[in-house]
Amino acid sequence: MLEDKNTQKTSLAELGEFGLINHITQYFKINHSTTIKAIGDDAAVIDASKKQTLLTTDLLIEGVHFDLSYMPLKHLGYKAVMVNLSDVYAMNGEAEQITVSIAVSNRFPLEAIEELYAGIQLACDTYNVDLIGGDTTSSTKGILISVTAVGKANKEEIVYRDGAKETDLIVVSGDLGAAYLGLQVLEREKQVFQVDPNNQPDLDNYTYLIERQLKPEARKDIVGLFKELDIKPTSMIDISDGLSSELFHICTQSKVGCKIYEDKLPLDPQVISACEEFELDSTMVALSGGEDYELLFTVPIAHFDKIKGNPNFSIIGHVTAENQGLQLITRANQEIELKAQGWNALKA
Repeated sequence: MLEDKNTQKTSLAELGEFGLINHITQYFKINHSTTIKAIGDDAAVIDASKKQTLLTTDLLIEGVHFDLSYMPLKHLGYKAVMVNLSDVYAMNGEAEQITVSIAVSNRFPLEAIEELYAGIQLACDTYNVDLIGGDTTSSTKGILISVTAVGKANKEEIVYRDGAKETDLIVVSGDLGAAYLGLQVLEREKQVFQVDPNNQPDLDNYTYLIERQLKPEARKDIVGLFKELDIKPTSMIDISDGLSSELFHICTQSKVGCKIYEDKLPLDPQVISACEEFELDSTMVALSGGEDYELLFTVPIAHFDKIKGNPNFSIIGHVTAENQGLQLITRANQEIELKAQGWNALKA
């Protein structure tokens, strides 16, 4: 779908591994005093400081996690960083460094890798993180990207998945389902393009959905908002695999149940209209869509006044006893057992 605008093609073999590393990392700057040594030695050096270290890694594989027929390489680089930063923020921490490793086939020229790293650099600049290392190697097919993020947090501020308590409020940031629907729009346009390459897609009605899929934003702002509101969640997780799957993680590890309310799920108007167009149930999309990278968290009911009315938050339910299970309360006031139907990384 995307025309190749690179007129110049420089083979990666011309630069070699070290030449490539020097070329693509020359404009990255260091922002954190905890970064003692970044790229250029056998290992990076980070000052451990008095805080606890958060470490998270994700692997993105072409054909499994992304499709380059509609995912621009710059967006891919940006999104690969967001996926990891989101995990740090889900621990109530601050991300400081990342490493990026890539494996690429010989179909990718230097100019393509420059685009990828332009997205990575934009993410580093926007979220104030340092690129401190990684690896580059060849791939027999496609491109693989592995990003590791390093974060810090005071011991008493870290939030785990296992702290939810009965009567806690269940809250989500932002809105749900848009990223999944953005993927549906892009997949549909890809099929149209394959039938008629001259067809120009009209995506004006789907801008928000597509942006949520191609350029998600990790919710660093929510961690700052917690401090402003003097709130520490009792449990938290980011919504990568889908709301229902993430609820299962929190409830299983906290040994609790939950009730969430269908009419409280936050949906953007574009999500509602796209669901009607694609003949999809908006509640199922919100529960199982995935890749929203919003934060799902629980807080004591005493914080209700701090949460209610805040445009960043939606209270979608409350925590119950473990023996009550996970329940969705429909608009008709019926109880339906929740199922974890989100993204399964090991499913064919």
